[in-house]
Amino acid sequence: MKLDPSTDLTFTRVIDAPRALLWECWTTPEHVKNFFVPKPHEVSDCQIDLRPGGRFNTTFKVDGKEMRNDGVCLEVIDGRRLVFTDAYAEGWKPAADPFMTAIIEFEDHPEGGTTYTATARHRSADARQQHEDMGFYDGWGTVATQFEEYAKTLGAKADATP
Repeated sequence: MKLDPSTDLTFTRVIDAPRALLWECWTTPEHVKNFFVPKPHEVSDCQIDLRPGGRFNTTFKVDGKEMRNDGVCLEVIDGRRLVFTDAYAEGWKPAADPFMTAIIEFEDHPEGGTTYTATARHRSADARQQHEDMGFYDGWGTVATQFEEYAKTLGAKADATP
């Protein structure tokens, strides 16, 4: 995928967890609620219909206010790539003011763990700059840390199961 620096932001980190577990976390609503926004904010609701055209809806609680973000999955490559956008809601209903398209990718890292890449594509350079100014790198970095910590708790539970 060729990135456009005028409209795209991207973040990559190696996460110490297996790709299959990370995929499960990103595609299961109960798991998404545990890491998807920087704490102390939270995801109060998440609905995912994991197929192109299926819903990817989240509701966030930020500073005491609820923010609903409805979207759709555009591409699902099992275990490797999830693309969703808020440009449309389920049924391909266009959004009045879309923010971004997210591309979440997982690759096995040659030294262990998983290379996790999150890319945010925006409709304009201004929208991209707004997202960067909101703290894209710090925010997605915090989310990646929470994501890794949460995945490790699941891995520990799986390892402890007889």
